[in-house]
Amino acid sequence: MPKKIQICMGSSCFARGNNKNLQVLSQYLKDNHLEAEVELVGLRCCNQCPNGPNLTIEGVEYHHVDSGTLIDILDKTFKE
Repeated sequence: MPKKIQICMGSSCFARGNNKNLQVLSQYLKDNHLEAEVELVGLRCCNQCPNGPNLTIEGVEYHHVDSGTLIDILDKTFKE
């Protein structure tokens, strides 16, 4: 069963950085041959706008995610 990643694409999160985070995430999955192991889902809003950009991996919520933090989260999730 694939791991589920949900990325908020609501206007607030998108403007705060999830537009770039989506690119970083997609490239990371491709570079690490994880595309078949991950279900990537875009959300309209996860009702955490003040804490954005927001991301959820396997039910764990991450807030204030920037591209550097995202790489650390992905490494922790997929390389440990």
